[in-house]
Parts: sequence; structure tokens; C-alpha cells
Amino acid sequence: MGEYEEGGRNSTRMMEFILKGFPGSPYLQILFFMLFLIMYILTILGNVAIIILVITNRRLHTPMYFFLCNLSFLEIWYTTTAIPKTLSLFLGKSRSISFTGCILQMYFVFAFGCTEYFLLSVMAYDRYLAICFPLHYSTIMNISLSAKLAVISWLCGFLAITIPAFLISRLSFCGPNVINHFVCNIDAWIVLSCTDTYVIEMAAFVISVIVILGSCAITLLSYIYIISTILRIPSWKGQQKAFSTCSSHLAVVIIWYGSTIFLFVKPSKRTSLEMTKIVSILNNIVTPLLNPFIYTLRNKEVKEALKNSLHWRTKK
Repeated sequence: MGEYEEGGRNSTRMMEFILKGFPGSPYLQILFFMLFLIMYILTILGNVAIIILVITNRRLHTPMYFFLCNLSFLEIWYTTTAIPKTLSLFLGKSRSISFTGCILQMYFVFAFGCTEYFLLSVMAYDRYLAICFPLHYSTIMNISLSAKLAVISWLCGFLAITIPAFLISRLSFCGPNVINHFVCNIDAWIVLSCTDTYVIEMAAFVISVIVILGSCAITLLSYIYIISTILRIPSWKGQQKAFSTCSSHLAVVIIWYGSTIFLFVKPSKRTSLEMTKIVSILNNIVTPLLNPFIYTLRNKEVKEALKNSLHWRTKK
């Protein structure tokens, strides 16, 4: 680590940090390792299966499943940015992570998280068009618009965290270098810094609010119109069929927003880091694991495509 004078006192540029991970006996660490490893493998397999299923089935070559492919691809990388290092912590491997590695991990975790907000709001808009304007849906939500919305979601997600990441990279440290987390987290960095972090805290808070409230507004408005349209359908079967087309997405939205609002919208570094770790498990591991199962178990088209694929492979 290097030292330099700043405002009449010594400040330090940390060259590496120590990830504290989870406390517990060696046996508990092995148990955690097995649990996290199983969830990680299932997450990768589940999301890869959805991508392959959508690509190989012509019936699923629609904007809705194009966005689902984007979401599954995102989930694979979102969980991969955090879990491999966490698994090494459970095995008692090196807990150290370089300054650059920590910045990159934090950047990608939050970038993928922001991208998921935008993708879910785009998917809500897609369901709004499909249910509220069924006759014009195919002309409005064409291949060109679908691709543009997906690209915009990815760009906005990766640009949103750029300013906080840059500001955090300029922080100075003059104390311990132990991060009380299993990933490099903004709050943990702020707690360790010995310089004024007000600007970073406010920048992260404002951007988080803009990302969450902006995507939430689009999603909420879309579902208000969707529900009002469904309620005007005269038959119960018609209502059930219309709702089934967006029930999987709605379930994912509820789980995702519930687990991430706490993580992103916190105006103070005094928020409990232990609570942040617990919520991060749900956010980084459980949510990406549940998404493919929600879409396969609650979506009739995906289940039929999966049955057809399995039947075709069996016959072959």
C-alpha cells in the first residue's frame, strides 16, 4: 500500500482488501460451501437451459422470450461475479482481493443489478403491449424495437454505476482493510474509508433511487393497465389466460424488487452490514436460482416446449 499526505494527515491507498465472509466453524463453512455450490450449479444449468430452449424452439422466437434470454444470460454472469470467490472463502482459500479486483467486482455486481431493473421494466412494457393492444402487438414490438430495448437496458445498467465506481476508486484508507462482506460492496468500502464519503453516498443513493423508481414506475404503470384490461374481459377463462401470460414475470418482479430495494436505497453507511450480507444472499444467489424455475413452472409455453424437446430427444 502507498502513503501520501492529504490535509495534514497520512492517507493510504490500499493495494488489497480482506473479505471477511461468514463466521462459523470449519464444519459450518463446509456446509455453506456445499449449499452455495449446489445453488450456483443449479442457477447456471437452469438459465443455460432456458437460453437453449428458447433458441432451439421456433414457437418461442418472440419478443417476450428474447427478453427472457437476455435475463437468463444476465443472471448467469450476475451470480458468477460473486459466487466463485465466496466459495473459495468457505474452503479457507485466500481471503484477499486486490484493489482493482474489488473495484471490478463491485462494478459488475451493481451494473448487472441495474441492468436487471431495466430488463424487467422492458418485459413489463412488452406484456402491456401484448395484453392491452393484442391486434397491434406484432407490428409495434417488432425485432428492431426488441433489440433496441435490450441494448438500451444493458447500456443504461452499465453506465448507471460508472460515477459511483469512479468516486469510490478515488477513496483513501488509513485503517483496517477487512471488508465485512462476501463481496466488495459499496457500503463496506464507505465504512473503511477515512475520507469524506458524503458525495459518494449521495451519488450512489440518487442513482439507485433513479434506477429503481424509474424502472418501478414503468413496471407499475404497465401492470395497472394490464390488470384493468384483464378485469374488463367478460369470461373467467379469458381473464385466466391473459393473466397467465404475465404471471411469471410478475412473480420475478416481486422477488427481485423485494430483495434489492433494501440494498440500493440506503442513504447512510450506518446501515447494518450484517443485514446487508443476509439480503445479498437472497439477491446474488437465491433470486437468479428461482427465475428459471418460475418461468418453467408457471409458463405453459415454456413447459410445452420443454416437453417437446425431451420427447424429441427420447425418440432420437
